[in-house]
Amino acid sequence: MSIQAENLIWRVGRKTIVDNVSLSIKPGTVLGLLGPNGSGKSSLLRLLAGLRRPATGRITLEGRDIASISRRDLAQRVALVQQHAATEINMAVEDVVRLGRTPHRSPLAGWTQLDSHAVDTALQQVGMTDFRHVSWQSLSGGERQRVHIARALAQQPRELFLDEPTNHLDIQHQLGLLRLIARLGLTSIVALHDLNHAAMFCDYLLVLNHGKVVATGTPAEVLTPELLKQVFQVECDFAPHEDGFHILFKK
Repeated sequence: MSIQAENLIWRVGRKTIVDNVSLSIKPGTVLGLLGPNGSGKSSLLRLLAGLRRPATGRITLEGRDIASISRRDLAQRVALVQQHAATEINMAVEDVVRLGRTPHRSPLAGWTQLDSHAVDTALQQVGMTDFRHVSWQSLSGGERQRVHIARALAQQPRELFLDEPTNHLDIQHQLGLLRLIARLGLTSIVALHDLNHAAMFCDYLLVLNHGKVVATGTPAEVLTPELLKQVFQVECDFAPHEDGFHILFKK
């Protein structure tokens, strides 16, 4: 397995946010992380990325405990795009994306052709090449989101974690981004709200509710009328679709 988590528990004060969560992900697959607001999705992603330490449990990358991996080595292979990522300094888009190369460069190393290629490729992948010299502060929310994803891709990670990456994006760029993630071949975990997007683009799903895992499996196994009513308090029907099925929510 590329990523494994065993019995993770994480608390804030006396409140348990992530409650005994275990998961395993095969290399090159996309895992969709679903659940209502406050279910623990963002906290779980930060634990998996090594930004937080669990109270109990452990996380391994290809069998190696991430607690034993240096921050630099971890940053060379794991990238996290957080839901409310921010860049306060006014700089050009290209310079923001260049920050993704930081884990791969020593303090005295010069900029290399490999670095330039990684930045150029990342900008092209998210459709922001024409914005490379534009000021960061002049961008819309959706454009900023695409630049943050480009910065993560410039990191050239093997594991990619994204927290609500389609927030602020119009439908064209939502679909384009999810298609990109699906074809990158990286081990990816994506927190999503749109259940139809999860069904279309994810190989497997994990559903959280109140910090606990309530379902895992393929989209067809997980997204049932019973689960959607139990977890999301919605009623629905299912319609056949070329990619499997489409969820039709009832009024």
